[in-house]
Formats: sequence, structure tokens, C-alpha cells
Amino acid sequence: MYNITVLAGDGIGPEITNEAVKVLNAAGKVFGIKFNFQNALIGGCAYEKYSNPLPDETIQMSHDCDAVLLGAVGDWKYDTLPPELRPERALLGIRKELNLYANLRPVVIFDELISYSALKPEIIKGTDVVIVRELTGDVYFGTPKGIEVRIDEDGNGVRYGYNNMIYSEKEIERIAHVAFRTASSRNKKLCSVDKANVLDVSRLWREIMIDVSKSYSDVELTHMYVDNAAMQLVANPRQFDTIVTGNIFGDILSDEASMISGSLGLLPSASMSDDGSVALYEPIHGSAPDLKGLNVANPIATILSAAMMMKYSFKNNEAYELIFNSVKQVLKDGCRTKDIHKDGDKLLSTAEMGDAVCNKILSV
Repeated sequence: MYNITVLAGDGIGPEITNEAVKVLNAAGKVFGIKFNFQNALIGGCAYEKYSNPLPDETIQMSHDCDAVLLGAVGDWKYDTLPPELRPERALLGIRKELNLYANLRPVVIFDELISYSALKPEIIKGTDVVIVRELTGDVYFGTPKGIEVRIDEDGNGVRYGYNNMIYSEKEIERIAHVAFRTASSRNKKLCSVDKANVLDVSRLWREIMIDVSKSYSDVELTHMYVDNAAMQLVANPRQFDTIVTGNIFGDILSDEASMISGSLGLLPSASMSDDGSVALYEPIHGSAPDLKGLNVANPIATILSAAMMMKYSFKNNEAYELIFNSVKQVLKDGCRTKDIHKDGDKLLSTAEMGDAVCNKILSV
């Protein structure tokens, strides 16, 4: 019996997490696993009830379970709230509370969807990359930060906004070890992405990466500036196997990588620590409030995040492979949600896509 806390969140969050729960239950039937799902509020829906986007009850339930499944947070109607009450602040908060400093974001192109990418087939075919993103440091967490009025040389008040890009040696070391272990389990190639030609923090980042590499003689370490990496990721993505980078660079690059797969609705993620903390699994996309309640959102990223849960939290590679291959087979059958639909495809709703994956799982 595994206890899973479901943080459905806002927008399409409840719809997509519902399909992931269905898929986990289907996989559970195949492998004789039982799940106990408990729901908690996060984001805008939590603010509505508690005037707090990350209530203490949600934090406690997330600490006490075996894994966390997260949908998405945010809605335009909360854009005027003070920063500390915005739904997005809950994402930063839950990562910090659970010490989830390592974010794994796989980028795989399904052969069945090569024609759906904005990039040429000969460029993306065979792409299989993992982006290891540091998740609890950088400009999102660096202090001091804020917006303040300063008096200029003419005596006028001028507003200044500032955030600090800060990494400690220990923060870089621990994400480096995660990245090297990940690369060692794959094709033993690690590209560290930074901006060491301009930023002091990146120079420290590169220095620590080189130091840690001495403990992983089997892994080839290379370095690339983030602006070049952004170009190379769409020009020749197959040159990469494992990428490690900081919080803000990883956020941007992984969203860019969604153009390889064809849709943000296809990319999963796992956020974890190495201190025994509970891991959290979520799609990399947002809450898409314009699609809320329409039953058209793509649940595949959330379903694949659930597959990663089976692999990393529950150490069940067979269940991971079954879910992944079931998604692949459904796509091979021509089933598509609205975001990846073309003429001649079978257009499915969010729930129908979840059902289709479940049916494949149960047909083994």
C-alpha cells in the first residue's frame, strides 16, 4: 500500500491528475499494488479556502505520504494578489519544505509524433535527453529581493526591482552529484550549462562541476553557455544526453525543449532530494485556466509523471515501462488530444486519453 498525496491545484490540474490516478490504479491491478490517494489544496484553490496558497495541512500531508502528485497552480484572477499570496508562491514553498532540490525533466520524442514538432524530423528523431535542474536556489530564492523606490540624481523617486542569483558551494555540489549519477546510468555524457563568461555565480558553478567530475571518471563532462545551449537544443538536440543547469536556466531550457516533443502537454518531471524526503511528480506545463473544465487538456505529461513515480519512489521499473509503452501504443493508434491533433487523427478528450492508456495497461 502506497500513500500518495494529490495536489490537483488550479485550472486543468484536477482533470489531468484524475487521469494519472486512473492510470496508477490500472498499473496497480497488474502488479498487485494498492494506492491510498489523499487530496490536499495548493495554489489558488487553497487561497480561496485558507487565504494561504500553501496551508500547513498541505505541507504536513506532503511530508507524511510516500509520494506527491501535483497538477498545476495559478489563474489570471489571482494576478493582483500580493506576491506572497500568489498561487505560484506555493510551488516554491512546497519545493523548499520538502527539500526538493533536484528536478529531472526527460525530453523524449515519440516516433509517432515526429511530424507534430515544429522542428524537422531529421533533426529531432531519436532525441532522448534528461535535463537535471537545480530547484531550490538561484534567483527564485536568492535574498535580498524586492521592489523599492530609490531617489535618483534629480531627486525623483524611481522604482527598482532586484533579485539575487545566489548559489552556495554545497548547493552546487549536491545537484552535481545527482547529475553525474544520472549521466552514469545513461550514456555517460554530461553537459553543464552556465553563463561563466559573465556571471560570478556561474564561474563558481563551473569550478564545482569540474571538481565533482573527478569522482566520476566514467562520465564525460562538457560545458556550454546558456545562450548557445538554447540554440543547440533546437539545432541539434541529439548531441545532448544529460544536461545539468541552474534553476532559471533549467526552467527556460526545459520549456524550450517541449518544442522538440511537440507540446508542453507531453513532458513530465520528478522533483526529489537525497535525504529521504518525499519526491514530487508533476507535468512541466501550467494550469491553462482558459482550458479549465473543457475536458480537452493533454494528460500525458501527468501520466508520464506518475510513471516516473513508479520508477523513482517505488523502484518499480516494470510498472514505469508498462505505463510508458502504453502511452506510446495509444499514440501509435492515432489517438490525440487537441494540442497535438491533426486531420485524420482520433481526437480524444482528457478523460478518453486516460481511459485509452488504462485499457492498454490492462490488456497485457
